[in-house]
Amino acid sequence: MANSLTGKKFLQKTFANIVLGIICFMWTVPTFGLFVTSFRHKDDVAKTGWWTALDKENKGFTFINYRQVLAAGREGVVNEAGRKIRGKNFFTAFTNSITVTIPATVIPILIATFASYGFAWIRFPGRRFFFSIVVALLVVPLQIALIPLLVFYNKIEIGGTFLAIWLAHTGFGLPLAIYLIFNYINQLPRSILESAFIDGASHFTCFIRLILPLSVPVLASFAIFQFLWVWNDLFVALVFLGTDSEMAVLTSQLLNLIGERGSNWHLLCSGAFISMVIPLVVFFSLQKYFVRGLLAGSVKE
Repeated sequence: MANSLTGKKFLQKTFANIVLGIICFMWTVPTFGLFVTSFRHKDDVAKTGWWTALDKENKGFTFINYRQVLAAGREGVVNEAGRKIRGKNFFTAFTNSITVTIPATVIPILIATFASYGFAWIRFPGRRFFFSIVVALLVVPLQIALIPLLVFYNKIEIGGTFLAIWLAHTGFGLPLAIYLIFNYINQLPRSILESAFIDGASHFTCFIRLILPLSVPVLASFAIFQFLWVWNDLFVALVFLGTDSEMAVLTSQLLNLIGERGSNWHLLCSGAFISMVIPLVVFFSLQKYFVRGLLAGSVKE
């Protein structure tokens, strides 16, 4: 009987691994195709698929796409057809993306951590009602708020600035941040804070010395979500910063590289892989906290 159960579990595990392997393969193939396309000549991309990259009829692989992407926006730089490469300076756009993303990730984390501590540990009138409002905001589409926000920002003369997009991303990210961090903080042992309060510690001292160090996993998890969301965002960046200003971000720059008729998408492949460098560094740096932070509060002991 024991051998039968062991064999059944082995078959189930093997089947699950095979299914996961197939899913991972299907997920990876398009990305691999884009990677191969980023090194192919424009003419080969227009005529044949990426899976024919090794055929003798093709011109082979080249770094010219990456050189053109990095040279985009520089004065006098042209492509292989003799036309000036469209778009703002790539490095300026890259710097703008970092300038937008880091504050738009840090600010909502700070605010949400304070708010989550208040909802979890400080009793005040209407606490449950206000927390319900925050959770309800998770289902509100951000698209309905963009134009009113833009009009308001223009009235107070901060439209088209980094401050405007920082505030926008902070507002859109706070509901999820508060929800995730609250679930984690609410599960921390109450005896820890009670002991600190008996010793005379204030709420601020408990927050700084106890809650923040213990909440690193969930803070890292949300930081990954928020960083990737802001870094890859195009829609909000278009609304608040546009594509032609000197504050345009990397996604807007990639949009300009496609060309008026969408004929330069081989450059988009190269630019996309360059833009993946920073998000990959952030993800792998915080990866060990990711699952712990997501599962926090999911099981009640």
